[in-house]
Amino acid sequence: MTMKWLTIGIGVKRWLILATLGVLSIAVGIASAIVKFHVILPTINWVVIVVCISLGSTITIFSLLKLSRNLLAPYRRHQHGRVIDVVYAHSKRQKGLKVVAIGGGTGLPSVLRGLKAHTSNITAVVTVADDGGSSGRLRRDLGVLPPGDLRNNIAALADDESLMTQLFQYRFNRGDLSGHAFGNLFIAALAGISGGLEHALPEVERVLNIQGRVLPATLEDVNLVAKVQITDKTRSINIQGESKISELGGKIEQIALNPPDVSAFEESVLAILDADLVVIGPGSLYTSILPNLMVEGISEALKATRALKVYVCNVATQPGETDNYNVADHVLALERHIGRGVFQAVLANNAKPDHNKGQNTFYVDEVPEQHEILQRYQIIYTDLTDAEHPWRHDPQKLTNALIKLYSKDEVGESKIAEPILI
Repeated sequence: MTMKWLTIGIGVKRWLILATLGVLSIAVGIASAIVKFHVILPTINWVVIVVCISLGSTITIFSLLKLSRNLLAPYRRHQHGRVIDVVYAHSKRQKGLKVVAIGGGTGLPSVLRGLKAHTSNITAVVTVADDGGSSGRLRRDLGVLPPGDLRNNIAALADDESLMTQLFQYRFNRGDLSGHAFGNLFIAALAGISGGLEHALPEVERVLNIQGRVLPATLEDVNLVAKVQITDKTRSINIQGESKISELGGKIEQIALNPPDVSAFEESVLAILDADLVVIGPGSLYTSILPNLMVEGISEALKATRALKVYVCNVATQPGETDNYNVADHVLALERHIGRGVFQAVLANNAKPDHNKGQNTFYVDEVPEQHEILQRYQIIYTDLTDAEHPWRHDPQKLTNALIKLYSKDEVGESKIAEPILI
């Protein structure tokens, strides 16, 4: 193995030899200076000493730069920018906050995209109750946990410009594979050959070189069951299956897991207990957020952790799930299912732009004055809307608000039980 370093053409030997000559030149110069200073030999000229040290330093620095460039080249083919910028950014992210983000669907990736520029200590805890689309087909055909939400969040933590990330998100549009995302197939195949999803995910993350990790809330097969009041409000029916719950268009009264006693993935619990900041949402209240929080062990870990826990309310209501909900309605729905004390703060949007809004966007209204939840939670309002898609969160705005809120909590300024603006 050591002999490989002597292979011709890899660009190592020449620069090592040149660097060695440079060090020898510096050593000769320093030794000559010491001898001349103590012995006072007229045969040793100060010009020669200076030339030896200067030339040796130049040669050594030049050789080491060339050597480091050749050694790092295989590892930075997909890195953008100068080496020093990449190293500095990597070091800064390594020292960043330990953040756990809980959710699924299309909401959680917006949190991850913003946070990954500030820290690589990110853990996304994702629901595995999906039974629709490509994930549902793989779940039924192969008996694997649905990979769709895991895939989307892994991609959110990866380099958006990477060809591997684009390949991971590629969706086939014809033939027997029509509707399947390549990443779903990749995760399912890797889970099959590695012995389970918990072994497959670290390998997927390594391939995409993501800033953080993505974990399932549970490794057990679980489905969602909802009690839904249909539109005429005369009766309620039970619906099983995450993909069917919002299709009926009624009012969701209760959501439950089937089976109800599934246990949390141990790594997800440990991440919550070790976090500095826990972000719950954004995402579909009943089909993305609650399926995580209702897993046995998740809510208990949230109550036990010393992290700041923030619920991020959706910008707009979701048809079939949260029609006509305001911020307080979202919070009360969470309390009905998981109790109180799971989070301390609520981050909500207070901007309602008309530009690009469209006819089907209905913004979530603020908490009514004197509402009971104002006595239990810190309510923070700010503009969180995306300029092009105002019904979604802007990743940078959301990240800035979360970091600012965490900073205030660190100095004890966010303990007030009344709405504030940031």
